[in-house]
Amino acid sequence: MEIKIAAIFLAHINPLTISHESIIQNLLQNYSVYIYPVRFLKDGMEINTRSFPFSYEIRKQMILESFNYHKNIHVLGDYAFLSPYIQYFPPFVSPAFKRLKNKIILNIRENSFITYTGDRAERVLLSLFGFNPVKANRQVISSTNVKNLLYKSVLSTENLYPNEGSKNNDLKWHEYVSPKVGQVIEDNWETIKNFSITKDETIRVMGMKFPKNGFI
Repeated sequence: MEIKIAAIFLAHINPLTISHESIIQNLLQNYSVYIYPVRFLKDGMEINTRSFPFSYEIRKQMILESFNYHKNIHVLGDYAFLSPYIQYFPPFVSPAFKRLKNKIILNIRENSFITYTGDRAERVLLSLFGFNPVKANRQVISSTNVKNLLYKSVLSTENLYPNEGSKNNDLKWHEYVSPKVGQVIEDNWETIKNFSITKDETIRVMGMKFPKNGFI
């Protein structure tokens, strides 16, 4: 039977955790799922930070490989904030925010849609703009938890096992991501190493995190 309703999932997904996968799997039971990993762009280039280490393309790879390129999963890059990010505030009157909303729904092929986010601040904004958010609890295993374990793993590995790359199993980040995502992370371990020694160059505005680089 053809699915007539879409579910829009707006999230950082940096990285994809088993909680994310559970949410997506549940949505697939009733909806065609459109996943929008958030991007921050400045001069056409994606801005990544300690809080947002993996690029959009890497996150897209995590999702598609984890679900074996499921026909009802669509990963799109239209949830993109363009520098200066301050132009999206206040969101209630910002033309840039309204353009972002229109861009997100442009590629939805179904007759109607709901949205899903585990972030309370984002859910309020979605309601105000008619995005029909479903009630959701914040995921048990967050990307922040996994990132912290990844960074601790880098430091622990380099201090105790300098020749073993990402093979330190004392910190169980592998338990919170699927094997396929774990492999993608392993393949991009240099990214984790690079951000593990940097400060968190982000700013929180109305409950949402943005890179400091490009905010103004």
